[in-house]
Amino acid sequence: MTLALNPIPFWFLRHGETDWNAEGRSQGRTDIPLNTVGLAQARRAALAMVDRDIVTIVASPLSRALRTAEIVAEALNLPVGTDVELQEVCFGTEEGKPMGDWYDDWVAGTYTPDGAETFNGLHDRAVAAINRATALPGPVLVVAHGALFRALRRALGHAPNVRTPNALPTFCSPPASGAVWEISPVTLPHLPA
Repeated sequence: MTLALNPIPFWFLRHGETDWNAEGRSQGRTDIPLNTVGLAQARRAALAMVDRDIVTIVASPLSRALRTAEIVAEALNLPVGTDVELQEVCFGTEEGKPMGDWYDDWVAGTYTPDGAETFNGLHDRAVAAINRATALPGPVLVVAHGALFRALRRALGHAPNVRTPNALPTFCSPPASGAVWEISPVTLPHLPA
């Protein structure tokens, strides 16, 4: 049985850019830090999250997501909690390699790299982690990863294989009826020069 999301709205933020993002490499669980661009993206996301009434921030413990969350938390004067189940998918033998043709098959469930987590496994882990987060006082901001959000897109009733931009705050709200959630990215402010 596939897990379903609690019908509770939440904010999602993918971490800022890393060098491996810029190079088009599969990061997975490899703990690559934010680069200079990623740090600036996190600061811009923090500005966009001010006055959104966020109460709780939960992040992946991988440094790229945790640092992004810390930058936002500083702007919101909030602590950051972590959930190990918000970590990025393990890509096994594909980690560190350029993203390849295998990725579409992985999302479709017809191929899993050696040593990697299945897309369905990622889906269930991601949904369970979001459900734990949204059980906390809200509104909740979850700071995590791109492949994890692809799995969440499936749970939200959307096509999963869509790239999530780095550090773009997105509000996910349950439907009044039906199975498709609303996914609403915010307009980001310009950073001061």
